[in-house]
Amino acid sequence: MSSQIEMLHSIIDPIAEAMGYEVIRIALQNSGGGEARKQEMTLQIMAERSDGTMVVEDCANLSREISVILDVEDPISGEYVLEVSTPGIDRPLTRRKDFENYAGYEAKIELSVPENGRRRFKGLLQGLTGDLIKIDVDGEVFEVDFNNINRSKLVLTDELLTAASRQ
Repeated sequence: MSSQIEMLHSIIDPIAEAMGYEVIRIALQNSGGGEARKQEMTLQIMAERSDGTMVVEDCANLSREISVILDVEDPISGEYVLEVSTPGIDRPLTRRKDFENYAGYEAKIELSVPENGRRRFKGLLQGLTGDLIKIDVDGEVFEVDFNNINRSKLVLTDELLTAASRQ
């Protein structure tokens, strides 16, 4: 995680937690631009309540509170757009508990550094032991280091949609 993202977490996480939310991911990205438009940054914050829910009003409330603090702290140089959203059904997996909570569901994992000559995995999550995430890829179980994950997310499947509709 970059030092700027860590710094943003140190500002945003306590606000979210005080309001009853958990921050799933913070991303700071260049958004398009092109010749006709000035390139601007987007600060994307994904959050949810501890029970996994998040409605539009929650996003708006959290956005207002974060916006006030960011205006005071001014951690990002230049202009940016603040975007607060839910992680969605095919959510990113960013925390250790995500790999435990979504064991049995299909996921994609991309590593920062290849392990055993492999960088990408797509299969059924088998859970987490310490820092090792187990993923079953076509009947072969791989263990990947949580700290080596560049990005990971759930794959939108019928099983995931069915589970989401039950919530």
